Amino acid sequence: MPRLPLLLLLLWGAGSHGFPAATSETREQDVEMVQKYLENYYNLNSNGKKVERQRNGGLITEKLKQMQKFFGLRETGKPDAETLNVMKQPRCGVPDVAQFVLTPGNPRWENTNLTYRIENYTPDLSRAAVDQAIEKAFQLWENVTPLTFTKVSGGHADIMISFVRGDHRDNSPFDGPGGNLAHAFQPGGGIGGDAHFDDDERWTTDFQNYNLYRVAAHEFGHSLGLSHSTDIGALMYPSYIFSGDVQLSQDDIDGIQAIYGPSQNPIQPTGPQTPEVCDSKLTFDAITTIRGEMMFFKDRFYMRTNPFYPEVELNFISVFWPHLPNGLHAAYEVADRDEVRFFKGNKYWAVKGQDVLYGYPRDIYRSFGFPRTVKSIDAAVSEEDTRKTYFFVANKCWRYDEYKQSMDAGYPKMIAEEFPGIGDKVDAVFQKGGFFYFFRGTRQYKFDPKTKRILTLLKANSWFNCRKN
Repeated sequence: MPRLPLLLLLLWGAGSHGFPAATSETREQDVEMVQKYLENYYNLNSNGKKVERQRNGGLITEKLKQMQKFFGLRETGKPDAETLNVMKQPRCGVPDVAQFVLTPGNPRWENTNLTYRIENYTPDLSRAAVDQAIEKAFQLWENVTPLTFTKVSGGHADIMISFVRGDHRDNSPFDGPGGNLAHAFQPGGGIGGDAHFDDDERWTTDFQNYNLYRVAAHEFGHSLGLSHSTDIGALMYPSYIFSGDVQLSQDDIDGIQAIYGPSQNPIQPTGPQTPEVCDSKLTFDAITTIRGEMMFFKDRFYMRTNPFYPEVELNFISVFWPHLPNGLHAAYEVADRDEVRFFKGNKYWAVKGQDVLYGYPRDIYRSFGFPRTVKSIDAAVSEEDTRKTYFFVANKCWRYDEYKQSMDAGYPKMIAEEFPGIGDKVDAVFQKGGFFYFFRGTRQYKFDPKTKRILTLLKANSWFNCRKN
């Protein structure tokens, strides 16, 4: 089950490869935060009184487990480090389990031609930038439904949009910078459909702070009748994650079309799907070791395994490396330089920890000496002992000397000649314990480079502790 990272790889701190242990005594401020979070998003009813941990332990435990289940965390019922981390992340103000109730049942707009009005503007952006972000956010939903959205400049609109601070008289006050970023109400009369953005936040049009287009697109999903999704790849996931591009996942599309029906386009739009780590048909774009761990890459996502934790962490690549592209083609680690190199097309990026090094991306021709006929790298792996790096391109492999910073003579060679039994195409490869692990489709080959023999044939996702494959 996917998990959120502990504040961007706490375990990657110097000299540490383990998750921090939860303290025996949760700090007083954390106790208050837990209670407020559960009240706001998980319908904990404390009547405004401080909930004592021991006296009401059963109620708190139940709500914590509910929250942990929603986010794919271990259901401990305790405010452990992972749980506190998720609670501290910026998010949508709409509850995860107790929705704003305006009308009974599942509210929807009966009229498919909806209007919206921007009542006021944030000082963080120009009026034109706000108008564009809001228009684009509505366009995402318009593209997959029969709905249309028209901006009006006065009077009452179906969806009223405003930037406000603190208590703005809708019984859902904002909380200052961070935390609760925005909220919207389900379809209905009066305040129904309206979207409010916290003007104590800094709104942007890029990856810094909070991208207005990204948040608005999420909130308008609520304005149309959607609740939160447990799919981390969905736009309707409650925590704020900006992956560089704003798009509806298949989960979002399925949800909104269940309410309003399909798009009127002759070709029905589709969206990306979040990888399921235990899907027996799972394949990978790239794999690499990073500081003793393994990271698997697929589309917009990484999957990370950790020897200290049995579950697989799944999240957006942009959470760690906002400057890397999605859909990576290859990756490998240069361990003695504490450096990982990522490839896409004829470009590559070098990173150390979470930082993309200065001067990247660079092209593969000047750096490695590839001929211009090579347009992209399929897979790459570096031998720690010899400092030789193998690059796989179609049915050939190249060998690069990291010491000499040049290609070895006699290459490229056919993959079938250099690595017998692997075949003529490699999707991904990494080294561990002196062995190479080659991936092609849903298959994985454990290969001994010394004897040049395949030792074991495995499923591609065998590293994920799946009970069934």
